[in-house]
Amino acid sequence: MNESNAKTIKRRKTKGGRTIPGFSLTMGVTIAMLSVFILIPLASVFVYAFKMSPAEFFETVTQSAVLYAFRTSIVSALIAAAINCVFGVILAWVLVRYDFPLKRLIDGLIELPFALPTAVAGITLSKMYSSTGVLGGLLGKIGIEVSYTHLGIIVALVFIGIPFVVRAIQPVLEKFDKQYEEAAYILGANKRVTFFRVILSELRPAILTGFGLAFARGLGEYGSVIYISGNSVKDHTQVVSYVIMQKLNYIDYEGATCIALVLLIISFLLLLFINIVQMRQSRRTNDL
Repeated sequence: MNESNAKTIKRRKTKGGRTIPGFSLTMGVTIAMLSVFILIPLASVFVYAFKMSPAEFFETVTQSAVLYAFRTSIVSALIAAAINCVFGVILAWVLVRYDFPLKRLIDGLIELPFALPTAVAGITLSKMYSSTGVLGGLLGKIGIEVSYTHLGIIVALVFIGIPFVVRAIQPVLEKFDKQYEEAAYILGANKRVTFFRVILSELRPAILTGFGLAFARGLGEYGSVIYISGNSVKDHTQVVSYVIMQKLNYIDYEGATCIALVLLIISFLLLLFINIVQMRQSRRTNDL
């Protein structure tokens, strides 16, 4: 490095120069995009919801149909996210630790739920798991009904949530130092102890992150569950997103935004949980 380049770098450091030029312009565009596509729509939810009095708000969100819809959505999303955590660890482990034919193809198929329209997924799943479908007919012979039941909702949420868990765990496994496993074997630990005490403890933050993302996605899912759920008030297979859509069809914007506000609060809490987990993992990694 010659003397002129060294002086230029020193001058930029002293003046607080930035690597990317046009910081003011790019920051303005960022704030504008954030406001138009995120902040203003979210603010409109609060505006419409606060048009109702606290008593009306409480009455709206505590209606029996709404409470059943919340219970259906939350419980189904929790079960689906837990299932995704188990199979997500297995899928990520196979994709990272083993080489086999068509590995790249299978790795790409993991992201298919991201690209596939959720309505198409819902129609396909509802047909496949119906009593006349390929899988539904076989399950029906042993007394298991999937379509138009809570089980069908869980199946749809597992389908759309599995990529979140796999993609959260996969990078951690790729960067995991195998010397920890070797050290555990040298100290006398078997494969089971090594996995649960060494590997799984390292994967725990990524698993929690994937769980939170899959749960948040499943909580507000509409397209993939609208057909397979059956939307029955009697069987309590209505999800929250369907109830919101119903109120919008009846031009009840205030009622719809009240329910949406509750979902928004839950999503914010989940986002906070995910950020805390990631911050702790980052701090732990830096300490190591």
